[in-house]
Amino acid sequence: MNGSIGTVGVSNYGMMDSLVGYAANVREKLNILTTQVSTGLTSNTYAGLAAGAQVSLDLGPQIAHAKAWQANISAATGSIDLTQTVMSQIQQIANQFYGQLPNLNNSASSEIDSVAAQARSALQRVANLLDTKNGDQYVFAGQDSGNPPVPNPDNILTSGFYTQINTAVSGLAVSGAAATVAATLAIATSNASGTSPFSISQSQPAITLQSQIPKVQVSETQRIPIGLLASANASAVSSGASTTGSYMRDLLRNLATISSLSGSQSNAGGFTGLITDINTSLGGAITAMATDAGNLGNLQTSLTTTQTSLADTVTALSSQVSSVQDVDMAETLSRLQLVQTQMQSSYQMIASYSSLSLVKFLPSG
Repeated sequence: MNGSIGTVGVSNYGMMDSLVGYAANVREKLNILTTQVSTGLTSNTYAGLAAGAQVSLDLGPQIAHAKAWQANISAATGSIDLTQTVMSQIQQIANQFYGQLPNLNNSASSEIDSVAAQARSALQRVANLLDTKNGDQYVFAGQDSGNPPVPNPDNILTSGFYTQINTAVSGLAVSGAAATVAATLAIATSNASGTSPFSISQSQPAITLQSQIPKVQVSETQRIPIGLLASANASAVSSGASTTGSYMRDLLRNLATISSLSGSQSNAGGFTGLITDINTSLGGAITAMATDAGNLGNLQTSLTTTQTSLADTVTALSSQVSSVQDVDMAETLSRLQLVQTQMQSSYQMIASYSSLSLVKFLPSG
């Protein structure tokens, strides 16, 4: 009898161990499926992805880089939009005076004085426009974007730049057109402190400034220069004998020259020659300005195309990663319900075996 009872007891305990082990396995599956339903992911660790881990490891960084380049382009596009808006306003100012100049030779003194007053206002306006900010960045300041490219724009009429040009123009009757033109050109070209209306960083040779145009990274190996400068052309070439090589410097010089004119000079021998030079120089500035603005527009179009391509890349790569990382939610929910049923069954079986005791195997009587 002892052997029979012992056999039944041992079998009972062995079965209990099996049921408990089975229940533990079901519980582990239930935990995994519950987490998958909660997160939508096959696993929170690379180890849990098994063979798919390498796909995730390889493509994850590529997706991150592409998203970063998309963000770079978005930020650059905002700055370009603002720059284009400002350039449009500056071009309007330049065109306004370019249209008025031919009439000055035959204008009354009062008309010349009126145009000069308008030019003084326009000079201050342009100086302020060159200090336009996108957030906390000055868009025409190059890499020195934390500082205004034109310090104290409201005081430009008392700056060394303006007062020196004003003095040169005041001597027109004595000096003549050629000498006056040469003087104003030298003043506008100068980077000397007290003469240049620009910041220290913008008072440098054009070749130095062009190398400091901010760049945006759009791929692993490509960084594209974006933006325009306050005191140097980006890519346009200013041509002609009466140019500083910078359309912005030329515009400021011409506005300062016009604003220094006086109706009393209308009969001066050099007046016509000076107006002719201003007209030629301003026309060249307008042409070069349009070139840089056009190139910036083309760049913006190119960046938009690149951004679209990056978005397609992110979508394609994310789809590949999703195929190994993300669960089929409908299938997972179905499996979860099945495992929950198995879990309940295992508990019921354990409960049933727990109710067995040695008494049930002893003979009655």
